[in-house]
Amino acid sequence: MTDENAQQEGLDAAEAEIDEEPAEGAGPAAEPVNDDDVEPVDEQPVAEDGDTAEDSEPEPAGPTLDDDVMSDEEADLLIPVEDYLGAGVHIGTQQKTKDMERFIHRVRTDGLYVLDVSKTDGRIRTAADFLANYTPEQILVTSSRQYGRFPAEKFAEAVGARARTGRFIPGTLTNPKYAGYIEPDVVVVTDPIGDAQAVKEAITVGIPVIAMCDSNNQTSNVDLVVPTNNKGRKALSVVYWLLANEVLDRRGAEPTYALDDFESLV
Repeated sequence: MTDENAQQEGLDAAEAEIDEEPAEGAGPAAEPVNDDDVEPVDEQPVAEDGDTAEDSEPEPAGPTLDDDVMSDEEADLLIPVEDYLGAGVHIGTQQKTKDMERFIHRVRTDGLYVLDVSKTDGRIRTAADFLANYTPEQILVTSSRQYGRFPAEKFAEAVGARARTGRFIPGTLTNPKYAGYIEPDVVVVTDPIGDAQAVKEAITVGIPVIAMCDSNNQTSNVDLVVPTNNKGRKALSVVYWLLANEVLDRRGAEPTYALDDFESLV
């Protein structure tokens, strides 16, 4: 998708500044690579953390919540900052990309990058503004990540969208002969890495991509970034819940779902 097209759609075209991500792990016969088959750190007692077991350090002793998570302490947020912290929405990985630098507030002493929750909050609102312009059933949400599947499906249920969770079958958006072929107008993905096949096919058919992006994501094929911990169960539940409520609000509908409805017990 060109910058011109992205601007025309009212999206943030500045996301497309680097080369396309390698497609390894997203080919027709391959299951997208997930690094959340083990419990993420933010689900363990030692810390509210969304990094994977193999690339994170144990949380040092001391408070598990760090309130230094945004530049503007007076920001008018959708929920209290403590609720973002409690879900670990702000916790990035120990890697960062050039694309995601502008969404990072600081780096912790343990090497984990901290996302600016005021920017997360603002991007949720922007994404809701955009999605509210679409017919509900023309919105597709995807998640190959284990902890993103339930909240993604709940988001689809809440706003009337379609969901494709688990392995994204090649040809879903590009092969009319496939029984599961669909033609959405916009795609929401939980992670551009795990959902690389969905992103690739969206680009092929020329529809915009909204993506939940962590500090380690490249965003060359993403039209609108929502910066967040995209590996933790609680973080994804909060972000999808807020996005659903904001979309419904812009449609003039009364949100009927509580955060608990978006939280999977497994």
